[in-house]
Amino acid sequence: MTTMPYYLPAAVRLSMRLYTSLAVFLLSAIALIVPSGYSLGAVMLLLGSVVLLVKRPALGLSRQDWLVMAALAAYAAIGMLEAWWDGQGTSGIDKPVRFLLAVPAMLLVMAYPPRLSWMWSGLAVGAIGAGSWAGWQKLAEEAMRATGHTYVIQFGNLSMLLGILCLAGLGWAVVQPHRRAWVALLLVGAVAGMLGSMFSGSRGGWIGLPFVLLVLYKGFGRQLPGTVKVGALLVVVIGGLLVYLLPQTGVQLRVQEAFNDVELYVSGENPATSVGARFEMWKGAYHLIQEKPLTGWGDNGYQQGMQALANEGVVDQVVTHYGHAHNEFIDAFAKRGVIGLAVLLALYLVPMRLFARHMTAENLELRSLAVAGVLLSVAYIDFGLSQAFLAHNSGVMMFAFLLAVLWGSFSSRLKTAE
Repeated sequence: MTTMPYYLPAAVRLSMRLYTSLAVFLLSAIALIVPSGYSLGAVMLLLGSVVLLVKRPALGLSRQDWLVMAALAAYAAIGMLEAWWDGQGTSGIDKPVRFLLAVPAMLLVMAYPPRLSWMWSGLAVGAIGAGSWAGWQKLAEEAMRATGHTYVIQFGNLSMLLGILCLAGLGWAVVQPHRRAWVALLLVGAVAGMLGSMFSGSRGGWIGLPFVLLVLYKGFGRQLPGTVKVGALLVVVIGGLLVYLLPQTGVQLRVQEAFNDVELYVSGENPATSVGARFEMWKGAYHLIQEKPLTGWGDNGYQQGMQALANEGVVDQVVTHYGHAHNEFIDAFAKRGVIGLAVLLALYLVPMRLFARHMTAENLELRSLAVAGVLLSVAYIDFGLSQAFLAHNSGVMMFAFLLAVLWGSFSSRLKTAE
């Protein structure tokens, strides 16, 4: 009996680390291959955070921790405020409140940091699963576009996100005991995740690929031998050409469709194409922003305003088929005004800036987490250029809880290193 006070805390800490490791693994591993798979790991982290009220571990929160939590809380608060004054009811607070719920999940990760092997393997398994399933749908079932269990654009972009995060994990992998196996797993995950995006036919995620490569180079490239850099560049160029030229991928067709859509819109022949509809939505949102730049219109007001613009002939009727502007930043500005746009930018840029400070850290485990954190924001900014990504549950859950995991893991290890 006298030994229990000494051994129980260590046992509890070990079991909680195992719990958070499993939750973090599942967050990515089943995100796109199970209906609402991205929710299970997140819910586990949220439920597990109750232990913080009982055990009250010393977190030693830093100014940086508070800034990240403030960005999440501010975005949630403005979203809930919009839902209240716009008369959206309880359904309107569903998505913004999830950003608030990510805060206790982050605190749990800080208190009981998961094993990084579980996090990186979860990302790799999730990317491989998404890419494999997308390939089966496209090549075996001959689907026009691989869709997964969520909206096709969300599926394709989130598959790419898992893939590029695998690339961030390579810095961690090279200092592990079984580094060849880990490097191979993460490289397969990176390729599979991008193939999943390709097979979905989602074009928006590929626009930001040069910025993704720039972040990776900033994080790891300067220490690579020249031959490796040239080899990597050749792989990217040759791989891109093959992806474009092979008709089975559907990439060439989607690129040609985009150019054709632009021609049809400019000529006035058909403004209701995929690209043309976006132009019309952005045009309509521009008119709405001019009328209410400070407060925005709210979600209900936005749809009513777009309908009025369509009835007046200012924009095509196609805009009334959509509940958002297919651009995260324009949508936030139109619905929540300049304050809504500001908190959205803070949500992406505050964590990005804090992670970026450590992208050249000598500790490769910390550096990989920093690079992954920067890539999370870079990817979402890219996705948001052609899609209101946070208007979907999948987009909300993956950003909020991946940020919670990445920052919680990073912050706890940074404090230990210091």
